[in-house]
Amino acid sequence: MSTANAPLITVVAAAHNRAERVQILLDALAGQTLGTDRFDVVVVDDGSRDATPEVLARAAAAGPLALTVLTQPKAGGPAAARNRGWRTATAPVVAFTDDDCRPSPEWLATLLETLGDRDDVLVQGRTAPDPREIDGMSPFARTLDLPTQSPHYETCNIAYPRAVLERLGGFDENYPAPAGEDTDLGFRAVGDGVAPVFTPDALVFHAVHQIGPKGVLKFALRAAEDVRTYKANPELRALLPQGVFYRRTHPLLLQAALAAATTRKAPITALFALPYLMNVRGRAKAQGGGTAHMPFYVLNDVVEVAATVKGAVRYRVPIV
Repeated sequence: MSTANAPLITVVAAAHNRAERVQILLDALAGQTLGTDRFDVVVVDDGSRDATPEVLARAAAAGPLALTVLTQPKAGGPAAARNRGWRTATAPVVAFTDDDCRPSPEWLATLLETLGDRDDVLVQGRTAPDPREIDGMSPFARTLDLPTQSPHYETCNIAYPRAVLERLGGFDENYPAPAGEDTDLGFRAVGDGVAPVFTPDALVFHAVHQIGPKGVLKFALRAAEDVRTYKANPELRALLPQGVFYRRTHPLLLQAALAAATTRKAPITALFALPYLMNVRGRAKAQGGGTAHMPFYVLNDVVEVAATVKGAVRYRVPIV
């Protein structure tokens, strides 16, 4: 699988305006149980305008990582950045993570052990909110919690044989925003005969971002572009609730809206809004909020449904 002194695996990450976060990532990679002589790192700076270039330059000069820094003069999106990164890599295995992640010390060793010598599998690890930041969870924060195998093949924690990436041409750069490009690659790989394997011991901690109400709504708007993934990969629609709903909350919201529209003529129909209201209350509580945050959750769901419908019309996909 490798020759002496050659890297067994290359870590690729795209970075954009997260100077402090990317330093945390590099520190975590330097602390891997897999010796730093057995892997290398490629970070693609995707048009950052903060101190990210300086952080990466210092890290490349200081070591101990075998770090290659590539610079995109203008932000082109994660698909293009990651493609440039893995094409620069020389190892037979490419592990992807993000600039807001902190891999556990055993991450790379576990990915390699799980992959073995096979070139017909991809390996996903477990992703959890960073325990150092979990106290910041709120309705206006964002993180990733992927305790089991994900059908979306998120690049925060996944490894591909380089041969698979070469055969498939990597990420589809028609996804300029971070919305579905990783899912698209994963589904194309599976369709090409690559078997997805999950290992919970390959753990990556994801940052808890304080993005505020506007930031949360901005993420809801991404649904319009994410719908493109379902157009390109029709089999992905089988994973949707009832095969047509983007999220499980969407049919509940529509049911509640219908109940609200008919309550004046038939008051008993108000009961049909209860499942949605209970869902909203449960989500708010789970994310560190309370009853006062429920109207915001409703607004967020309305925005996401509208964005989904917009994407469905644009890409001619029956998703709500």
